[in-house]
Amino acid sequence: MSSMRLTPPELKWRIHRAVPRYGNIGVFNRSHYEDVLIVRVLKLQPVHVWRARYDQINAFEKHLAANNVIVLKFFLHISKQEQAERLEARLKDPEKNWKFDPEDLKMRAHWSKFMKAYEDAINFCSTHYAPWHIVPANHKWYRDYIVSKIVVKTLEDMKLRWPKPKFDLSGIRIRP
Repeated sequence: MSSMRLTPPELKWRIHRAVPRYGNIGVFNRSHYEDVLIVRVLKLQPVHVWRARYDQINAFEKHLAANNVIVLKFFLHISKQEQAERLEARLKDPEKNWKFDPEDLKMRAHWSKFMKAYEDAINFCSTHYAPWHIVPANHKWYRDYIVSKIVVKTLEDMKLRWPKPKFDLSGIRIRP
């Protein structure tokens, strides 16, 4: 749990070092949002610490956007009933047993607190430069469809082109 008790410089360093290099794509699973979700719900930090992190998150995402990094944020929303069914499936299906973690049940006991924390994170950190996309995720096929549609549109809007060669290729011949 010590990794959750980060001071702001450590928080910044942890997230900054995981940003993909120019021209690459990176995927974060929760990333710095853990610091306004789990930290808040489990009371791992005082309120003034995690509340200040909304501004830190927004500043970081604004910095990324100002440097031509496109930030796509997805909240994959499932119902409490759907979560229960998925956890139950992990117990019943031997091929899914490996996914089960009793810690999930402890976290589930805080459902309403997590929903409020997610609501606040979305409201405080959805900006024009890094908006949240709320995706209904009870049906995985629909979740995947919506996320892929947003990603594809974003890539199309970027009008990507193949890089030009660094030298003249017209005179080069490859012999068999």
